[in-house]
Amino acid sequence: MQLQNMLKQKIGWLESKEKSPGIAISSRVRLARNLNRVPFPQKATRREQEGSFEKIKGACEEIAYFKGAPILNLQEFDRVDRQFLLERHLISYEHSRGDGVRGLVIGDRELLSLMINEEDHLRLQGIQSGLELQQAWDILKQIDEQMDKKLDYAFSPEIGYLTACPTNTGTGMRASVFMHLPALVMNEEINKVLQALNKIGMVARGLYGEGTKVMGDLFQISNQVTLGPNEEGIIDNLERVVKQVIDYEIKGRKTLFKESKEKIMDVVYRAYGVLVNARRISFAETMEFLSKVRLGIYFDMSLDTKLDILNELTILTQPAHLQESVGKELAPSKRDFIRAEMIREKLKRRK
Repeated sequence: MQLQNMLKQKIGWLESKEKSPGIAISSRVRLARNLNRVPFPQKATRREQEGSFEKIKGACEEIAYFKGAPILNLQEFDRVDRQFLLERHLISYEHSRGDGVRGLVIGDRELLSLMINEEDHLRLQGIQSGLELQQAWDILKQIDEQMDKKLDYAFSPEIGYLTACPTNTGTGMRASVFMHLPALVMNEEINKVLQALNKIGMVARGLYGEGTKVMGDLFQISNQVTLGPNEEGIIDNLERVVKQVIDYEIKGRKTLFKESKEKIMDVVYRAYGVLVNARRISFAETMEFLSKVRLGIYFDMSLDTKLDILNELTILTQPAHLQESVGKELAPSKRDFIRAEMIREKLKRRK
């Protein structure tokens, strides 16, 4: 029932901003924290996992940011339900597939969330629309400080926050920006950019984070290093790098439009034509064509849609979302049919 209600709710971080050219779609900051003297979830007994779950749940209920927020026990959800939460970027791939006592707390408009007993006892997450890393961090920092007063965090004065995976130790922070980079892909410059990011301690991930595939020219660019620089340093460094990537993408778009205007217009209008007419369409195709239409909006081409609708379709046309919308599991061919019908309906809206 809770998931059905979520289908009707707007996701705060998907709302497009006037000042944004639609390249940086959202900014996310995530903190990994653990309870002192309690085994990490993977090593804990079921009783210990239940103890961690109840402790963190109790702390959330006393914090204003999570007051009245749904606290979900993932053991009560089936495979499609968990996939639905993954598709909304509320839980990780590992959390959606894991066993044991696991939970999720969902804040207002899904701008905040907290995974319980993922790889670490707590994974706090804040997401904001556009390039707003500092805003996401400012809010998350306040929640983290309040949680710290309720829970005894595992912390070393020499190392920082102790985590299940050594690559998260120190600040426990992963910050990322969800970016739309079609020009760098079409100009075949994306690999050079990704290699350059690796050399400076950054990494690009796919649609659902680590180990997942890039779709629709959407990349999550994040920091790799959590030990050494402080939280402010990580945010500043990532924001500076993301601004450079945005500059490269804008230059790439200008080059594309200047040198291949007719070709780009053809690609965009063909994509729009498929979306408004198709009777069956896969999610991979949907993402590919939405990417091209998104590019057409950037070039101010004559398209009867807007970014908010494309953002909405990116979420609602995912496999588990379609299945939740009809309340049952569907074969891929049936999903393709319902997806095409939904896209045609949504694109009927005028600006």
